[in-house]
Amino acid sequence: MNTIELHLLRNAEYLQYVKDFSGIIALNNPSALQIDTKISELESLYKKALANEKTQDILLLDERRDDAINGIYYFLLEHSCHSEADKKQKAQLLLDHMALYGIGISCLNYQSKTAILNNLVRDWENKPELTNAVAVFNLSEWINEIKTVNDLFNTTCLSFTQEYGDVNPENIKTKREEVNAAYYALRDRIDALHLLVEISPLPYPTVINQLNALTDQYNVLLVNRKSVPGNNRQALSQE
Repeated sequence: MNTIELHLLRNAEYLQYVKDFSGIIALNNPSALQIDTKISELESLYKKALANEKTQDILLLDERRDDAINGIYYFLLEHSCHSEADKKQKAQLLLDHMALYGIGISCLNYQSKTAILNNLVRDWENKPELTNAVAVFNLSEWINEIKTVNDLFNTTCLSFTQEYGDVNPENIKTKREEVNAAYYALRDRIDALHLLVEISPLPYPTVINQLNALTDQYNVLLVNRKSVPGNNRQALSQE
């Protein structure tokens, strides 16, 4: 399985990564994979790290913006098959523009999603051909929801990271060390079972590929951060 330097992830990023990692495994029948005990341990430690009230606010706000962007996507997807040629063309125009930012915006990590939603809204509000298409489908309420919740999310996320890192530095450090131990034990068990289990078809490649895709997203985030002077130092100071 692909590796990641967990210590370089900021607190909010770290919690989201662990949440998504355990979520992927939970969707792949951990009992059949013989890792149900390990995933339960990881989830238990993760939930303890969610004691901060702002964390729950972050999760709820992230769900709201996921609902908004997914709602727009599926609305446009439906209208891309519209009997009216003009509506069909304009729906496809907006879908093609969304595709420029990658498939599955709602599946991205926090920071990437925040930036992409900001860019998407800016384009739809300022590029005439896109603005016209948005008006045809009366998407202003959806777009306002994305803007509002994305701003709230970013403000809350920054506040959480600063508060959780500054007020309880030893507490969060201890929790991260505990979660790290459970994470590595789980990852190593999946790797070992993948190599040793002799059944056909192997049940592990699917979940490993999904987990690697998640890890790759966060590794890209870390690589991009290193390219900006001072960012790496800031990340470590927020651990």
